[in-house]
Amino acid sequence: MRRPVKRALPLLLSAGATLLLGACGSSGNGGTAATADNGAGGHRGGTLTVLTSQDVASLDPGVTYASLDLNLLAATVRTLYSYSPTNPTDLVPDLAAGPPRVSDGGKTLTVTIRRGVKFGPPVNREVTSRDVKYAIERGFNPHVANPYASTYYGDLVGADRASGGAIAGLQTPDDHTLVFKLKRPTASLVAQATVLPLSAPVPAEYAKPFDAKAPSQYGNHVVATGPYMLPADSSGKVLGDGYVPGRSIRLVRNPNWRAATDHRPAYVDAVDVKIGGSPTVSGRQTLAGRGLVLADAPTPPLVKKAYQQARDQIYFSPGAGSRYVALNTTIPPFDDANVRKAVAAALDREQMRRIRGGQVIGDIASHFLYPGVLGFDEAGGEQGTGVDFLAHPEGDSALAARYMRAAGYASGKYTGGATVQVVGLAGTPDSNDAQIFDQTLKDLGFKTSLKLVDSTVMYGRFCAVPRARVQACPNVGWIRDFADPQTVLDIAFNGNDIFPENNPNWPQLNDPAINRAMARAELTVGSAARARAWGDIDRRITATAAAIPWLWDRQPNVFSADVRCVPELWNQGHCDFAYSSLK
Repeated sequence: MRRPVKRALPLLLSAGATLLLGACGSSGNGGTAATADNGAGGHRGGTLTVLTSQDVASLDPGVTYASLDLNLLAATVRTLYSYSPTNPTDLVPDLAAGPPRVSDGGKTLTVTIRRGVKFGPPVNREVTSRDVKYAIERGFNPHVANPYASTYYGDLVGADRASGGAIAGLQTPDDHTLVFKLKRPTASLVAQATVLPLSAPVPAEYAKPFDAKAPSQYGNHVVATGPYMLPADSSGKVLGDGYVPGRSIRLVRNPNWRAATDHRPAYVDAVDVKIGGSPTVSGRQTLAGRGLVLADAPTPPLVKKAYQQARDQIYFSPGAGSRYVALNTTIPPFDDANVRKAVAAALDREQMRRIRGGQVIGDIASHFLYPGVLGFDEAGGEQGTGVDFLAHPEGDSALAARYMRAAGYASGKYTGGATVQVVGLAGTPDSNDAQIFDQTLKDLGFKTSLKLVDSTVMYGRFCAVPRARVQACPNVGWIRDFADPQTVLDIAFNGNDIFPENNPNWPQLNDPAINRAMARAELTVGSAARARAWGDIDRRITATAAAIPWLWDRQPNVFSADVRCVPELWNQGHCDFAYSSLK
């Protein structure tokens, strides 16, 4: 069922000086930070301009997995189910005509496709169940290489033999019915996974020639089903008209979209994405300008300025993920649980948070299921799981010494000869957090070698590559794929998810008892039962000290004063283009 999949937690604050927001006074307008909004009654018309330093990874719904890409696709393609902006938990029928129907003891999922939804130009026909079937099947095509198809759709009958062709477990008895036949009772999880863009319909007669190439070129010819589309030439090619790599993306209204079939209000006439500017400059422009949304993580000085002077122009999204230090459990010195617990006890997690901005940007983490994820309360909620080595966020040197002695170091400090390899992120405040962790190791007697690199190198060459034999990665993090706790814990800590490349289990935790508990929890049915099962697993993982949780994020998002930003809580609180409007 599993294959390596990583939606790495984006950098919260990418550059700038230390700030303390928790102690800030009232804003210039006397207000509070912006709050969640469902967008009802927004003004129609105008163009929303999005500023970002980063290009999209892919516009292909069968490929994309990054936050900005997901936000763009949420406005241009329709998945079977989605979330309302203010509720990241309950499924809303989107392309589906009603709620998912689970039968056969959880081994069959049936979805009825909404009538009257049409593809945009150049396809211009009604969407059928066969289009969704092809979309999911192409996720198993190596030319498409979807990063989560096997993880969430791997229980489909015949999926283990799929390579882009027909999957026996996907059946279309008529044009508006799609049936998923599964080997295991995981229908409820599959239903939730359809909020990801792989379930967006793709017309086979149009896309197959693009999918025959390696890699698929469909992302350069993507066809819309949502309220917006990328303008294209007569052949459907969006490069040039809708997308200029490294420079711009433009969304315009889809002429075939019918508001009566969609819950999105789609207030603005167009969305212009400008790529490549400096986050610092773009942030200042956004705060002072008109009609602008900053897609980059705002710098600490900008967050401080917005929080103090324009609180209604900044939104702190709850449930934006968790940050933790991964300790390699397979090689010395962190193959010893007592050594890991000593480091966890000594680490000043409060200082690491303070470097990033203080309590306004997140809560001190004490386990891995974060607020808003099912099972958070069952794992211990804000109080934590009860382990002593995480009881003091400011660090406890005496307890750390006791754990070191329990590991066989009579002095309470490390006396071995090994040099601990630490790989963290370059650029403040991430580098500061890495240095705090590195100094913690030195204070415990370890010799260290600290490398600070960009995120691509950190994951691609070091933290996600077991043969690199990196002992500690202090800047890793995780964000859920959808509301189920399995998406937070299973891939990140299951011993079956350790791979030679693109390894998502960064601590390489392989605890047979936890693996068995996960196997049982995957098949557990019902929200309450799943919350208990995965909450218990969270407690077990935390007790191993394979990783040190230190922050539950609140993601800051900044926008101009005339923008009514409707944050979508599922995807880090970014302004939802299909709900936001200009005042």
